[in-house]
Amino acid sequence: MPHSVEASGAPAPVVSVSPVLLPDQGRGEDLQVRVSAPATGSDLPVIVFSHGFGWSMDGYAPLVDFWAAHGFVVVQPTHLDSRTLAVTPDDPRYPEIWRLRVADLRHVLDELDLIEAAVPGLRGRLDRSRVAVAGHSWGGQTASMLLGARVVGADGVPGEDMSDPRVKAGVLLATTGTGGADLSPFAAEHFPFMSPSFSDMTTPALVIAGDRDDSPLSVRGPDWFTDPYHLSPGPKSLLTLFGAEHSLGGIAGYTVTETTDESPERVALIQRLTWAYLRSALYPTDAGWAMASAGEMGRIESK
Repeated sequence: MPHSVEASGAPAPVVSVSPVLLPDQGRGEDLQVRVSAPATGSDLPVIVFSHGFGWSMDGYAPLVDFWAAHGFVVVQPTHLDSRTLAVTPDDPRYPEIWRLRVADLRHVLDELDLIEAAVPGLRGRLDRSRVAVAGHSWGGQTASMLLGARVVGADGVPGEDMSDPRVKAGVLLATTGTGGADLSPFAAEHFPFMSPSFSDMTTPALVIAGDRDDSPLSVRGPDWFTDPYHLSPGPKSLLTLFGAEHSLGGIAGYTVTETTDESPERVALIQRLTWAYLRSALYPTDAGWAMASAGEMGRIESK
């Protein structure tokens, strides 16, 4: 068991360093990441977090700050679709950004030595046997690929396996469902890769969906975001949040204009439940998730 702070206890001070540059010749520019870690503790598990479309390593502080204060080292890459980088649709890399996103997460795992060295006092404190990925929206699809999800090609056949055995668990927040006839005409034209197959997503994961997340990308309703749970093999858990839209109460930031359903209580619930899930997924003797409840704000089911 790691020497980390319990969720019910006092949060640890957090050290956050950015940008940490990871050299990457294959993507045309170095990968920028933010690293957040508790100032104390050893044998710390790792979360690699993939942001939603247009965001960057500087987003999602409500989740990242909580996870880091309660014993996780969180690494946030800035993907090429970030508004901070201004990669336009006429960039030759643009059609492959979805692949490059997956490569970004894998590159983080390849460069944990460099990441440790870049943060004062972090060297030797990571538990590399306990790694999770998490992501919101497009970032959820990106993270799901390391869990075993694949992209269905134009021929209807699932594409290459991009899963990573170093990843032991995942959290998929407001992650899009199946493609094909389920996509809106706009999404089908601009996001053809948004056609996941979850049948090989065998790594344990928590799927979080809002029951009012009515996306313009799909002709289906909010249940589209439950596909990663229903269409994948177990072990999986699904947290359905009542009244939640795509921002899930405001996980992208404390004062974000894109938040349409602001709810500090909902964000606090997500903080607590994602922490409990990942603790139990990475440490099988931890009973926190088995005892977890969403109360009146949601519903948990598992398989």
